Amino acid sequence: MKNVCICLLLILVSCNSSHQEKKAVTGTRIDGEYVIEDILIETEKDIFISGIVVKKKDDARPKPAILQHTIYVRNRDVNTLKHAVDNGYIGIITYSRGKYKSPNDIFPYENEATDTYAVIDWISKQKWCNGKVGMYGGSYNGFTQWAATKKMHPALKTIVPAAANRPGNGLPMENNIFINPNYEWAFYVGNNKTLDTVVGNDRQRFRSLQFEWWNTGSAYKKMDSIDGTPNAFFQRWISHPSYDEYWQNMVPYKEEFTNIDIPILTFDGYYNDSQNSNLYFYRQHYKYNKNAENYLIIGAYDHFGAQKGGRRQLRGYQLDENGLIDPLKITYEWFDYTLKDGEKPAILKDKINYQVMETNTWQSAPSIEKMHNQELKLFLADSKEETYLQLVESQQKELKSFSQTIDFKDRNTSNNNNSYPDPIIENSLNPTNGFTFITKPFEEDTYISGSFSGELIFSINKKDVDVGVTLFEVLPNGEFLHLSGFIGRASYAKDETTRNLLTPNELFSFPFSNTRLISKKLQKGSQLLMILDVNSNPFSQLNYGTGKDVSDENLKDASEALQIKWFTDSFIKIPIFKP
Repeated sequence: MKNVCICLLLILVSCNSSHQEKKAVTGTRIDGEYVIEDILIETEKDIFISGIVVKKKDDARPKPAILQHTIYVRNRDVNTLKHAVDNGYIGIITYSRGKYKSPNDIFPYENEATDTYAVIDWISKQKWCNGKVGMYGGSYNGFTQWAATKKMHPALKTIVPAAANRPGNGLPMENNIFINPNYEWAFYVGNNKTLDTVVGNDRQRFRSLQFEWWNTGSAYKKMDSIDGTPNAFFQRWISHPSYDEYWQNMVPYKEEFTNIDIPILTFDGYYNDSQNSNLYFYRQHYKYNKNAENYLIIGAYDHFGAQKGGRRQLRGYQLDENGLIDPLKITYEWFDYTLKDGEKPAILKDKINYQVMETNTWQSAPSIEKMHNQELKLFLADSKEETYLQLVESQQKELKSFSQTIDFKDRNTSNNNNSYPDPIIENSLNPTNGFTFITKPFEEDTYISGSFSGELIFSINKKDVDVGVTLFEVLPNGEFLHLSGFIGRASYAKDETTRNLLTPNELFSFPFSNTRLISKKLQKGSQLLMILDVNSNPFSQLNYGTGKDVSDENLKDASEALQIKWFTDSFIKIPIFKP
């Protein structure tokens, strides 16, 4: 009798799974050897997620499922699912709530943690799935993978994020400074069920908008009024200038990383705009889970190169011969390793696998910290090396300062204009009224490997300031090669979740470490050059220093110029690998 009951229960479960699948499938078509199904999953009452499933025709064997979850709806999506099938998997793509055929409203970022869990749960119960789900993808699709780990579903066996975004402190903010690219992105992904490519391609509209905002001195929150089109997502985001619960609810936060016990493969690039986001997840995973199995592959790639494998010429820089990789090929080798007990991808020699620029070699290390074995500590000095102030290894005995004045009423002058690495190699730098410091020439080839850090000591006559630090290699031929950089808001220097205003005219210590990682051989005869400046330009929020919400400040708050004194006990630390 007991066996009969068990059999009946199994039949009921099987029937329910089959019914659930049929209910979700809204259309089926045959394309050669592929079965393509449109799906609409009801994850909770009146909440629907739409997507596409591709299976191999005449092959009903349960297989691992490879999932992409994205806000980008594109015609080419089916081809990526066919690729999964060609590699022996079920291919699935689901779209953010409100996208494609979902009838709900669109809210970028906000629902992905709960929706990806529900999608994985649905997949795991389908008869064509063997109970194993892997995820991959880059940028927003990288973020959704980390969102899926906020509450781990037992069927999720691995993720492969590339250039992942971190909502709240990567985009639309960087170190608590709102930056402008996500302004137009809100329309691109939010205007319709697919993508508004007309708006997305109207670069001139949004470039003009930035300069009009800058030139008129309007409050940052008035950006959409200047544009003439309401931007609800933008207004929603700027109402959360701290990394508060609104952002924390979207991805794992602090101890939640402890529960992520699946193997992970991460792709990134030295010139990826969202590197700080992607490596935040990597670093936090190891911080809270010492036994984490998270591998990193990183080279001289930008945001799209980290997802596609790079290109020989990047913003004027010629990549090494072996600098290009095939992330998709490596990703499916990884899936075979984690989902089918196959061999680990050959490129993974250790947890960190990185291309050393200018050497045509790949190296490996057990951690980011082990990418270097020395630190070069450099202090600001008031002595000069030709036209530049000096960076020196010993702090000056007598404490000195450098005074800088920023008149926010002056819209003909902007600051921190050398921070973005495009082009990567330049013949000259943009003018700045910040301070430029340089080392003596290196007497031998030197290897920078890791993320530089530092501590700025300064005083200001206001309650807040945004700062920028940009690092270059000055080549022996006089060209400038962009290495790394940092922008950050002083009032969040100690805690990204809480704003702590400065006391005017008192010394302030601003430690920073969230800089872009790089590995590169510095040629004998090269020098390190650092630009220290206030971040004040049309491409991000303008912090007038009143202590009010920065999005509320405007030209009326510029009556008093910013006076800042940088002190010579400020320093940076350069990660060096000595062979």
